[in-house]
Amino acid sequence: MATAGVALAGEEFPSELLSFIDEWKVKPGSLIMILHKTQETFGFISKVSAEKLAQLTGIPMARIYGVITFYHFFKTTKPGKHKISICLGTACYLKGGGDLIEEARSLLSLAEEGVTEDGLFSIDPVRCVGCCGLAPVMTIGNETYGKLTKARLPEIFAKYREQG
Repeated sequence: MATAGVALAGEEFPSELLSFIDEWKVKPGSLIMILHKTQETFGFISKVSAEKLAQLTGIPMARIYGVITFYHFFKTTKPGKHKISICLGTACYLKGGGDLIEEARSLLSLAEEGVTEDGLFSIDPVRCVGCCGLAPVMTIGNETYGKLTKARLPEIFAKYREQG
């Protein structure tokens, strides 16, 4: 049974996550579900979290890292406070989604997998947002920006900078 929280090198697993792991670790093919819940809890899967998952589940670290690095969805670095997703699905790609990513990275001075120095922004290319009629599309949190142009990016980013 899970305890109130388990700490490993300063990273505490809340009791809700521990209970989830206890329930799922005995089920075949459970690793992806456990990784999703861990990323949902922390926003990413750190090395410390992966080590703790290996301890709690008995799954070798090599297998855990193999899954984390195979699936693009899993992140090993902490994302920015405002996670920007720019669609590269067919409609968005054909209408300039790739150019939007380049422009956004340039405006925010971001490397491919980076986070801005102030910790506010990170950019994640995604395969489809499900708003093809609004292509090209970008989401920030729960906000969707459709029929997006490079010229609109500075104004949108300024809005989120003001929020902190």
